[in-house]
Amino acid sequence: MATLQQPEMQPQTEGTFPVLEILDPSSTHTFIKPTKQINDGPDVSRFLTSKAYRDIGIFVMQLNRAMCPRKITGEDGKDKTQTFLIGSEYETQPAESVRKLQQMLAKVDSYIDEAPPDPGPRRFGNVSFRKWYQLLEERIPTLLKEYVPEPVLNFGSGDSDGAVSARDEITAYLLGGFGSAQRLDYGTGHELSFLAFLGCLWKLGGFNDGKPNGDIERNIVLGVFEPYLRVVRRLILTYTLEPAGSHGVWGLDDHSFLPYIYGSAQLSRAIKDTEPMPVEGSLFRATKPTQIVKPEYVEQERQRNMYFSAIGFINDVKKGPFWEHSPVLFDISGIKDGWGKINKGMIKMFNAEVLSKFPVVQHFPFGSLFSWEQDPNASTPQQSVHMVNQPIASASMGPPPNLGGGTAAPWAQTTSMPPPGATGIPSLRTPWGPGSSIPPRAAQPPASTNSASGTKAPWTTSSDRPSG
Repeated sequence: MATLQQPEMQPQTEGTFPVLEILDPSSTHTFIKPTKQINDGPDVSRFLTSKAYRDIGIFVMQLNRAMCPRKITGEDGKDKTQTFLIGSEYETQPAESVRKLQQMLAKVDSYIDEAPPDPGPRRFGNVSFRKWYQLLEERIPTLLKEYVPEPVLNFGSGDSDGAVSARDEITAYLLGGFGSAQRLDYGTGHELSFLAFLGCLWKLGGFNDGKPNGDIERNIVLGVFEPYLRVVRRLILTYTLEPAGSHGVWGLDDHSFLPYIYGSAQLSRAIKDTEPMPVEGSLFRATKPTQIVKPEYVEQERQRNMYFSAIGFINDVKKGPFWEHSPVLFDISGIKDGWGKINKGMIKMFNAEVLSKFPVVQHFPFGSLFSWEQDPNASTPQQSVHMVNQPIASASMGPPPNLGGGTAAPWAQTTSMPPPGATGIPSLRTPWGPGSSIPPRAAQPPASTNSASGTKAPWTTSSDRPSG
């Protein structure tokens, strides 16, 4: 079967780590009203060569590396390890720009009290979410004026005589970060929109008040993104929002992806500031991945780690054996090569299961800050059976496409497609070999083991490529 070919990821060398650009405020910049560009499945391949795709990847990896523990030399001359946890000073005593965004999120959260859910059982999301969403939409101009610096909102020359402004682009991504009032759902595409909101602020100099070299990035992840997830989780519970673009039981998570990236980074092997992100190993005495199946342990760790915080929310909304309702995460818990290996795999899966999936990225809007323009350094994706067979707009409500990993950015690695007949399985998981008895659904594990049974995640083997 033909597959989409990707160039191999270029290994990082010491001291060379891409950072999302910050625009020069003295230069003229023309803003563009963000609009939908991904209308049919084949448009995904165009997205994978865009500047937006490049910038999303850079920003994700920039924040990811910042969350990795650091080796530091103490005042006594001895080497020590610094970790970055939920509830640390990065959240409680952040930079002023981050503190303002925390206050904004608290306001957004308070709107839930003004739009209580309609009583009575219902099969789908609660219609009162539309009331909440309307409140947010009406108040966003005031929120931005109060909590985002004026030089950011009025950046460049686009704020005169009806011209599109920085405020317009920022608003589109912020509003898109809280689900769909039409469909009463929330998913990884909305999470991606909020990430883009933060990326817009970064590009416009909104975080220039923080310390460079990873410190301000930790402020962003722990001080803004984690509180954002708390608001979203309350929305999901309050209005019983449907999962958007989910793979169902074969998805990593019904609603989120990024906390698994940053949470696994928190537990990866410690590095020096000049070292690349580790691809294996764990923090000394780190929580073992197998502990995700122990609710009491998850409750303890969710207060400190984003991965376990996300697992804890799954436990809040789902009942029954963990291996049954979350087989992919259960599969990953059997990894023997440490949290660095898990983090590497999460990056690969995010590239293929979020950025390369039509149902997820179809609503992402493109402006000037996250541009639909072609990245001049992007490789042209080769057409494949999977790329050609992307759903068209009229069939977008059908099964999710089985798209390959797309054009590889410098942070993405080649992933293999499942063999013929492995229908309905997300493309990233390692295909089982001929004659294998493993079905496309995890069998119940023996009570005495925590084996990674069922469909394998792409990094569960010693090689990045399947042996079968």
